[in-house]
Amino acid sequence: MGVFAAGILPGFVLASPVLAGATEDVNNFGDTRGGALAGPLGLFIVVMLGIATVLLIRNMNKRLRRLPSSFPEPPASGPDKASQADIESEK
Repeated sequence: MGVFAAGILPGFVLASPVLAGATEDVNNFGDTRGGALAGPLGLFIVVMLGIATVLLIRNMNKRLRRLPSSFPEPPASGPDKASQADIESEK
């Protein structure tokens, strides 16, 4: 009967070697890199994201400081004045 036939109930055959308790080291997850590369590569990516964030914040603050504290009101043009007068006359 073998390893695959060792089921819980007699007559049942387990289809998977994992369920049957096989101890083969099969990589089904596509991990082809060694474990030594994941830590330093992750640290490098996190540090680069941190540096990029700091530079973006500094650039944004520099641009915000250049803006005036208040903006002047735009001059009222012909169509805008007419529509404001219509609104006020309807009230």
